[in-house]
Amino acid sequence: MTQGATRPIHRARRIGVLVAVIAALCAGACEGEPPQVDLVEETRMAMGSSLRIAVASSRRAEASAAIGEAFDEVQRLEALLTVWRDSSDISRLNAAAGSGMAIDVAEDTARLLVIAQEAGRATGGKFDVTFGALSDVWRFDHDQNNSVPSAEAIAARLPFIDSARVHVDEARHRASIDTAGVRVHLGGIGKGYAVDRVAALLRARGFHDFLIQGGGDLFASGRNGTRAWRVGIQDPRGTPDETFATLAVENETVSTSGDYERFFERDGVRYHHLLDPDSGWPATGMRSVTIVARRAVDADWLSTGVFIMGPDTGMALVESLPDVGAVIVTATGDLRVSSRLRDRLQVQRLPYTDAPTR
Repeated sequence: MTQGATRPIHRARRIGVLVAVIAALCAGACEGEPPQVDLVEETRMAMGSSLRIAVASSRRAEASAAIGEAFDEVQRLEALLTVWRDSSDISRLNAAAGSGMAIDVAEDTARLLVIAQEAGRATGGKFDVTFGALSDVWRFDHDQNNSVPSAEAIAARLPFIDSARVHVDEARHRASIDTAGVRVHLGGIGKGYAVDRVAALLRARGFHDFLIQGGGDLFASGRNGTRAWRVGIQDPRGTPDETFATLAVENETVSTSGDYERFFERDGVRYHHLLDPDSGWPATGMRSVTIVARRAVDADWLSTGVFIMGPDTGMALVESLPDVGAVIVTATGDLRVSSRLRDRLQVQRLPYTDAPTR
């Protein structure tokens, strides 16, 4: 390990500034008078970050109850998908690796594992949930220790990063890992899946104007009064509330991955949590990737996968997908915007290039 100055940085994963708060929404007329519309919201810690759910409705009590149900749903999913509980589906799957046995998993777990496999194929393997083999070599979760592992320690784990070793029978809700040492970690996709489930629950309860923000994943449903929601995209070398562009979204989800989320610096080198599964080292070439898509789960894995793929191949993937857009800030601070967002993105200024980390 190289000795030297280490500067740990802890920032909540976020998308620039918060979406504009609902001031007033008209839900319709009642005897000539619009009903009073309130913003009912709650924030709790869930899946490793702050989760905010805000519903605009004249049915305050029902909205509050629906938000409670939504948090219960997230807790249920977290109990299935986390690697921090021995009883979770993913922990049990990892524990059975190489045993020759398939384990029973929940329907949601099987579905998400299949989506993860599809994401891996789409990114040429750059999105790979078996990066869990490196999770105790690089520590960037709540166990972050700001330590740079040796090249030998990383190389020893690379043979175990291979999603082809994970087998899923979605119809029977069973999964297995055929090689001991291979470990699944759904950190780059699980939260997006949970956000989609919360959105579906709120809509099923009759609510259509709401926001869900969990870390770097944001779902904007309906409108902010008569206007679309507007989100700010954070400058990866600015302060946490400093944005360089805004984007209007409506019934869309936005996900950002960046090298400023979970990282530390040693001797002027930034080490972050977005690991290239081919090398085992933090990916280079990007500072941040913001994805706009219809489903939060897709935006989640795409923001991670495109970041690791790099600006050229990553943007090529984005352009090949329907209803997907991207805003990329490269490692040198260059701004790249996909064709679907060029007419929508409002750029206040270019991202910082050589500005020091703040």
